[in-house]
Amino acid sequence: MTTNHTTTYTVTTTVNPVGTMRVLSNREVKKLQDTSKRGLHRLFRQCALAVLNGEHEGDSAEELMTLYQDFDIRIIQEQRGLKLKLYNAPADAFVAGKLIRGVRENLFSVLRDILYVSAHITEDPRFDQHSSQDTTHMVFEILRNADAFITKQLPNTVVCWGGHSISRDEYEYTKIVGYQLGLRYMNICTGCGPGAMKGPMKGAYIGHAKQRLNRGRFIGLTEPGIIAAESPNPIVNELIILPDIEKRLEAFVRLGHGIIVFPGGPGTCEEILYIIGILLNPANREIPFPLVFTGPASAKPYFEQIDRFIGKTLGPEAQSLYQIIIDDPVEVSRTLRAGLEQVTRFRRKQGDAYYFNWLLTIDEPFQKTFEPNHANMAALELSLSLPTHELAANLRKAMSGVVAGNIKEEGVAAIRQHGPFQLSGDTELMKEMDTLLQSFVDQYRMKLPGSHYEPCYEIVQ
Repeated sequence: MTTNHTTTYTVTTTVNPVGTMRVLSNREVKKLQDTSKRGLHRLFRQCALAVLNGEHEGDSAEELMTLYQDFDIRIIQEQRGLKLKLYNAPADAFVAGKLIRGVRENLFSVLRDILYVSAHITEDPRFDQHSSQDTTHMVFEILRNADAFITKQLPNTVVCWGGHSISRDEYEYTKIVGYQLGLRYMNICTGCGPGAMKGPMKGAYIGHAKQRLNRGRFIGLTEPGIIAAESPNPIVNELIILPDIEKRLEAFVRLGHGIIVFPGGPGTCEEILYIIGILLNPANREIPFPLVFTGPASAKPYFEQIDRFIGKTLGPEAQSLYQIIIDDPVEVSRTLRAGLEQVTRFRRKQGDAYYFNWLLTIDEPFQKTFEPNHANMAALELSLSLPTHELAANLRKAMSGVVAGNIKEEGVAAIRQHGPFQLSGDTELMKEMDTLLQSFVDQYRMKLPGSHYEPCYEIVQ
């Protein structure tokens, strides 16, 4: 049945399962349908709606939930297994009354990951939330449960980071880079949303088709706080939901074999600071990890500013960890291919797995969940006297807070109630941060073009 809520068309229907999630226990069904604070229904509903809304590009979880406030999802238990009942779901997820196959697969990936994390990670007393080793094992088990490991495949997964709010010129460039990667048999892993997360997948899909590669992987890693603001794009064929941003970031660098960074805003800057902070750790000095910043000619000033910020805050050693390649997709793909061959030789020599980077050391400051509230943001130590990898960890948290205040439901609500987050630190460092963040505002990298942006942060000199 199709209805019309003002200009929003919706569908109410029943969906059969795909993949491994065909049966659930009575206890699991009860948790998923529990609407109390301890229940999983609100989280399940929000993530499911984000998957169903993948054809639309927005950046506000709050707006999405308001637009489809009548949407609901329920589980029907039958002798032969389970079915999902969708009420008032976005009509664009359907063709001729049937849910699009890829959307259907991702919908049951949501079910799989939410249940697994709840039952086997967050409620499992075997895991010490303060143990670095246990955190890595949490990430490993979530990825393994999602069947993300292909054990005998040589390293070929390229992580692509970049903003959801990018220009058309930048978006087209991400597609060309993805195409060149696809021609060289590389798979793509992104944050699964629109913009620079969608473009490389779209390009690589064509590259794979030309090479008659019909088992290409388009992996989307996300987390509950951001999925509704950056809905999974339709090309993602392996959706995995991690419990928080820190585990999502660790999954990127454990699962991926090299990283390409396209232009973006504070979320992309957070990702850059994360990988640089890890590679700055002396324990990781000998581990090869190809890292390339790239964009069209118009993005050159953007990367010059990013490079300047890194140089002024983290120094020349940090700048030596990446290459900047402007307006040359072929060279980017060649550089990544050469880098992955180096990764393959290293892991073969060290006996490390191809499918999960066990040897990479990730310290607790990069793993401990950071709650971006007003008190925690104000308490961040932003000082040039800190060791560089520690400063990178704190700068990463600052950017994570800006992302939360911009698009995450709880962060937006906190800003509305208490005003902007306040950031303070060394005068020179804060000037550099202020300049960088203001450039994101000026270039519409905080919100989609056409949206009015009210800063969620305040630099306190």
